[in-house]
Amino acid sequence: MKANYHTHTARCGHAQGTDEQYVRAALAQKFDVLGFSDHVPWPYQTRFTNPGVRMLVRELDEYLRSVRALKEKYAGQMEILAGFECEYFPQYMGWLADMAGEKQLDYLILGNHYDQTDETGMYFGLCTTAAQLRAYVESTVKGIESGLFAYLAHPDLFLRRYRPFDNNCRAAARDLAQACAQAGLPMEYNLHDRYLAPMTNRVSYPHPEFFDIAAQEGVRMIIGLDAHEPQELSDPTQWDLAQRELRQYGDLFIDRLERCAGK
Repeated sequence: MKANYHTHTARCGHAQGTDEQYVRAALAQKFDVLGFSDHVPWPYQTRFTNPGVRMLVRELDEYLRSVRALKEKYAGQMEILAGFECEYFPQYMGWLADMAGEKQLDYLILGNHYDQTDETGMYFGLCTTAAQLRAYVESTVKGIESGLFAYLAHPDLFLRRYRPFDNNCRAAARDLAQACAQAGLPMEYNLHDRYLAPMTNRVSYPHPEFFDIAAQEGVRMIIGLDAHEPQELSDPTQWDLAQRELRQYGDLFIDRLERCAGK
């Protein structure tokens, strides 16, 4: 089985390509499942609009229509699913649960980028202190425990800025892994940062020691391309490398989600 559940669209403002270009790129690489999980459009209660980060609420229905039209068009060739990548924002979780049910989403993934809400909270990819790292862990564990999500995306996001991988990181990895193990939630082995490495000169995740700790806690792992352009699906380099790296974890390496309405 070859499946990617972490695919963005141009609606978020920092991805490119048409929805169908992602589908065709995935077909060219013989994917069996392609899940679209663009950044969820939160119904902000302030005047905050967060340009360049996520679609607007008014674009939500068009996004779902587009993905479902492609699902119908390519039926029999590849399974196409409709979902969202979401943070744990306490004040909006009721809305998220209601929306997911009303729109009959196939799945949600937890990509916990911001603290409390991106209207006011810090971006967790900029963590540099133990206190900030602890805030990320506490928020993410609450998201894991919510029961809304199919897996935890880029769990080691905090390593974009935090250096070195010290005892604070080890404690964070263990706490996140224990929460995932208890909830039966897989962790994503996210490949987007490595794909960007030739442009950013930075590779912060996936971090090998982080995933060694996750394995010690018995957490299952799934590859996620976190594709922001069709090329990330059509270039097999990172996918093939991740396959080789994850074989060391044996049966903890999974290739398909269980918590997915589209299964």
